[in-house]
Amino acid sequence: MGTGAFRLHPNMPRLHPSETSELFGELVEGLVETNLKLVGDLMDETVDEIYEADASSTAEQLRGLLTRIHLQGRARSVAEWFSVVFAVYVLITAVSGIGTGFRIAAGDRAAELFDFADNPFVGLVIGILATVLTQSSTTTTSIAVGMVAGGLPIDIAIPILLGANVGTTVTSSLVSFGMARNKKVFRRAFGAATVHDMYNLLSVLIFLPLELMFRLLERTSQWLATHTAGSDGGPIAAVFSAIGSGVQTFIRPGAEILVWLVSPLPTMWAGIALILTGVLLILAVINFIGKMLRVLLVGRAERILFTAIGRGPMTGILSGLLITVMVQSSTTTTSLTVPLVGSGKLTVKQIYPFTVGANIGTTLTALIAAFAFTGIEGELALQAAFVHVLYNVFSAAVIFGLPFLRPLPVRWAKWLAKIGSERKIYVVAWVLGVFVLIPSLAIVVTALV
Repeated sequence: MGTGAFRLHPNMPRLHPSETSELFGELVEGLVETNLKLVGDLMDETVDEIYEADASSTAEQLRGLLTRIHLQGRARSVAEWFSVVFAVYVLITAVSGIGTGFRIAAGDRAAELFDFADNPFVGLVIGILATVLTQSSTTTTSIAVGMVAGGLPIDIAIPILLGANVGTTVTSSLVSFGMARNKKVFRRAFGAATVHDMYNLLSVLIFLPLELMFRLLERTSQWLATHTAGSDGGPIAAVFSAIGSGVQTFIRPGAEILVWLVSPLPTMWAGIALILTGVLLILAVINFIGKMLRVLLVGRAERILFTAIGRGPMTGILSGLLITVMVQSSTTTTSLTVPLVGSGKLTVKQIYPFTVGANIGTTLTALIAAFAFTGIEGELALQAAFVHVLYNVFSAAVIFGLPFLRPLPVRWAKWLAKIGSERKIYVVAWVLGVFVLIPSLAIVVTALV
């Protein structure tokens, strides 16, 4: 065979390189579409059913235990709520353990250990990857709060906190794959999923440069932390200080147990073990809290969702915030809307404010985690938590407040959904590229330079 032509078999006609390239592209496209349809078969249930089944399994295990010890009615309800409160106690204790472990392991070298993340773009992709891996922005932000209290510089933590917002959106995109078999349904569902992506990416494009130029989030969060936890903050600081001292007293036994468990190890390894233990505990309890609250409150959350439809963006934002606070998971809030849009009951524009409210609602957990510390550590932890709150509030105010910015996430999401429904390879390229490949390559390139 001469150059410039290709054939798989002697009896096949020769193919020009451009025809070969086109044939290969169609082959890859077919494989991608086939695999997405297989994913669709595996995820045929609506996300409501998936979450209810997942959550109810946890609830049934707990309820089975409560039944065996003869707890019924109100007593069982109290016990279920107590389990949530105890899980919050474990969460705060775990965050305290991370702060202590980081301080033990790093000592005065915390900033040196994170020299590689001194580049804010590296910090951003660390936040994205950490959240993609844990499937929980709450976990990432809680860990960041503990590490800031343990000595991590706030200017390094801020891009990580911004990246957590981006990483949490991948779950909704994966949920939309369950509708990949029907082109029209998938187009609507993927649009609902990616409007959250587009909003968070637009937020980063606006506020990361502002932070680098003016330290907007660092300064405003520092001012808030000083006036709510600092020594010269007046009555408000006195209230926050009293809450922090009470929480610190409450969690001290658990924190001391964690330190005792790792005490036989050498100092540095004890600190590392304490950090890992704290991370594992946070992963476990965040998962448990989310599942239990879905069982206890998801019915009310859905009623709030439907009641708020058509009542304006502010109502939608507040509803998304409230639902996320109730179920302690922005992923649940946003994923609940995907099948509703896919089925045509709602539109991407209607659910857009809910995703914005979900971003704000998910910041509550980091604020709770900050109360694991007192004194200067408490002020630093609270500053990190305030960064997350202020970033999401500022983003909502700017993007929804400026008419030329407000429609952009919806337009971009619809455009991506349109081309993605036609050629599924774009969907795979988007999800893997934005959430895995680009962040990973950024870290590798930075490490090599």
